[in-house]
Amino acid sequence: MNSFFYTLGIHLMGAGMKIASFFHPKAKLWIQGRVQVFAEIQNRISPTDSVIWMHVSSLGEYEQGLPLLIALKKKFPEHKLALSFFSPSGYEVVKNNCMADLLFYIPLDTPSNANKLIELLHPDYAIFVKYDFWYHILQTLALKKIPTLFISCIFRQNQIYFKPSGKWFVSILTKVTHFFVQDENSKKLLNFIGIQQVTVSGDTRFDRVKMLIKQNNQLNWLSLFKGTSTLIVAGSTWKEDNILLKNFINSSFFINCKLVIAPHNMNSDYFRKLKGELMPKTLLFSELNHTNPTDYQVIILDTVGILTKVYSYSDISYVGGAFGKDGVHNVLEPAVFASPVVYGPIYDKFIEAVELIQFGGAKVIHNQNEFNEALVELLTDKNKRHKMGKKAQEYILSKPNTVQLIIDYFDKLQ
Repeated sequence: MNSFFYTLGIHLMGAGMKIASFFHPKAKLWIQGRVQVFAEIQNRISPTDSVIWMHVSSLGEYEQGLPLLIALKKKFPEHKLALSFFSPSGYEVVKNNCMADLLFYIPLDTPSNANKLIELLHPDYAIFVKYDFWYHILQTLALKKIPTLFISCIFRQNQIYFKPSGKWFVSILTKVTHFFVQDENSKKLLNFIGIQQVTVSGDTRFDRVKMLIKQNNQLNWLSLFKGTSTLIVAGSTWKEDNILLKNFINSSFFINCKLVIAPHNMNSDYFRKLKGELMPKTLLFSELNHTNPTDYQVIILDTVGILTKVYSYSDISYVGGAFGKDGVHNVLEPAVFASPVVYGPIYDKFIEAVELIQFGGAKVIHNQNEFNEALVELLTDKNKRHKMGKKAQEYILSKPNTVQLIIDYFDKLQ
């Protein structure tokens, strides 16, 4: 691989997205969002503005970066904050409630786009959350001597950077001013390929979820729905997870409790199909205005942006994704609200999921029988449920303030 083939790949990706935009709504948003991106930047950022730019890939990375964004606003009140997304799934959720002065889609990483982007933004600092290593953009930032930080990074031995064929990719990493990584292993891997500008700081997601406890999490409809029942919340569930849930809900085990399901698949036909497969009275969130939720046992969230607040009501939480190749979704959000967490077997890539089990705040299941047993035990044994939930929250609260460590680094850059 070299810059020619990388740039060719970027152009091919752009062409592929244009074709996909005729058939796929997200691809259409991806294309449309980039049409006027430079004009948007020019309208919001003047040549005399002081700017701090943060880039995130999608919603998960935004949640990781948000605590730092808030801290930067306090530390640099005179600066404008620019926030870019790669994916519509993050941009569309954040666009109506964003604290940044400028919100935009990052353009395709071609040499001309990179030069124009950095020229218009002219940031004093650039911050990337986790993974998005865009070669031409990073090269332009380095040439202009703009301090560039990557935060909440985690590296693994099987990544291309640490293989004999990955020398060109290592050249991308060398352009970064400083890495703030989640664990010691990531630091060792970077040191091994000659990158020494590394600090083990932990994961800013812990800072983010600690903030959730302090926010207003009141949901009147959920208070009515839950009443005095034990509430199970199943978040970010995929097909495999929904099969487990469906079998449990339609069995004699599903008594004296209520359930909220938040499927990962945001497709209206899928919501209606799932609702039709459940025997207890089931309601879609979009139907709440037309009925009394207290009469139902299951609510399916056919919306986005409220799952964290829903977790604040959860007595038992199941987090999906851990029966698929990508692994379990966010286990921190339910844990911070002192809810015991249950998930499937594919979680090894996520340090927090491993540590949460070790801490006693989570339980892993491998099949339907184990799923049923885990939920029945937590439903019937209140003491165990409370003990696990307390352990889950203690795990979150035991983590250091990662954001402050990163903020302190900015003093060295001034």
